[in-house]
Amino acid sequence: MTTRSEREKCAAGLLYQPYAPDLVADRDITIKKVYDYNHLYPLERDKREAALRDLLGSVGQSPMIEQPLFCTYGYNVTVGDNFYMNINGKLMDSAKITIGNNVFIAPNVALITETHPQNAAERNANLEYAHPITIGNNVWICTNALILPGVTIGDNAIIGAGSVVTHDVPANTLVAGNPAKVLRQAEALDRH
Repeated sequence: MTTRSEREKCAAGLLYQPYAPDLVADRDITIKKVYDYNHLYPLERDKREAALRDLLGSVGQSPMIEQPLFCTYGYNVTVGDNFYMNINGKLMDSAKITIGNNVFIAPNVALITETHPQNAAERNANLEYAHPITIGNNVWICTNALILPGVTIGDNAIIGAGSVVTHDVPANTLVAGNPAKVLRQAEALDRH
């Protein structure tokens, strides 16, 4: 019987110890990269893009993430073409965060893959779970939204300001609220 590493448990969605030495070492590397990124001169766009490509797992064409940015590991984040994230973005990527093409994320948005056990003894032992987040193409996430662990957001969806997204969001819908609920089909909005 093979024993799984804490990184393997995390990737499998199992209870894992985030303070395992290899995970702490990875976060330390990311802390330095994020610090360096956040301290680049904002108009040095080529340097910022190069730093993003070094920080994140995969980056498409024409990425733009405004400073400051926070992420847990970075290497678990994949973004498509024409990705834009405004200031104070948080990519809590203990699990995979996969973001499609033409995604726009407003200020103060957090994508959080980590969650803690309901059992107090496990929680007090600093154990946690991580579940991936997937965001389709042409999605707009408005300011102060929280996307919680395990959520998938379909293509062309709009997430209203201040929403707490606890469940999957169907394609072509506008959702808002806490918890976020479908308000209407998105393709009917703003057609001129």
